[in-house]
Amino acid sequence: MSSPHAPAAPRLPYDAGLLVMRLAIGLTIAAHGSQKLFGWFDGGGLDGTAQFFESIGYPSGKAMAVVAGLSETFGGLGLALGLLTPLAGAAVVGTMINVLVQDWDHGFFGGIELPVLIGAGAAAIALAGPGQWAADRAIPVVREHRFAYGAGALVFGAVVAGIVLLFKS
Repeated sequence: MSSPHAPAAPRLPYDAGLLVMRLAIGLTIAAHGSQKLFGWFDGGGLDGTAQFFESIGYPSGKAMAVVAGLSETFGGLGLALGLLTPLAGAAVVGTMINVLVQDWDHGFFGGIELPVLIGAGAAAIALAGPGQWAADRAIPVVREHRFAYGAGALVFGAVVAGIVLLFKS
């Protein structure tokens, strides 16, 4: 039985693991967003992405390209920095829900394994919080992560993703 005055368990492994996960997931999805917004990394830019979105049944391809690009770029950068982490995670999860619905027929090993992994990782970070090495620690309102913030943000992201899917033909 531990004493009420026992020191807390060291957070170093936990915080280091969260940092690695935030950077890997965040920078990966931010790079995908920059392909959509700016055409970086051999991406299609807004025009190419708009054409792609229209070809798969989304209305107003240009607007959808902007929404997807911003969600991925800023959601990814938010995760990487640990900035507004629950909202960043929700932005990434919402985008990945759309990707999963679009690519579902390809099967797990036909293309949905990456969005499953990115979406699950973003959700895990939103729920667990960013750890101590995060920009959120400098913002008084979000300094102390709460599970409810992450859960609420993820519900919001899923609802918005569902609304976007309602407009897809």
